[in-house]
Amino acid sequence: MSLTKSDRRQRIRFRIRKIVSGTAAKPRLSVFRSNKEIYAQLIDDVNGVTLAAASSREKGVSKGTNVETAGAVGKLIAEKALKAGIETVTFDRGGYLYHGRIKSLAEGAREAGLKF
Repeated sequence: MSLTKSDRRQRIRFRIRKIVSGTAAKPRLSVFRSNKEIYAQLIDDVNGVTLAAASSREKGVSKGTNVETAGAVGKLIAEKALKAGIETVTFDRGGYLYHGRIKSLAEGAREAGLKF
């Protein structure tokens, strides 16, 4: 039995989610990557609430290469988090490899002051 690419990612995602959970003090930084855009959310899993969100579709996000755009989204989510009084998060890569756009988003968030 061979898994499709999306089935494989879903399995990895569920395996990560068994371990990674967010609270109000230390929310989960969840990343979703489509072919065209990249999205990031800060989620409090205890209350089931999204605390902040950022994406490459927002105005003010620089359009360059996909990796550069992901870095800009990382900086944007970090700014929104710091404005909301959040300094530390747990990173949820959403079943994607920590490479390319996902890595760029994480590094952008770290540069802007988020700790994880």
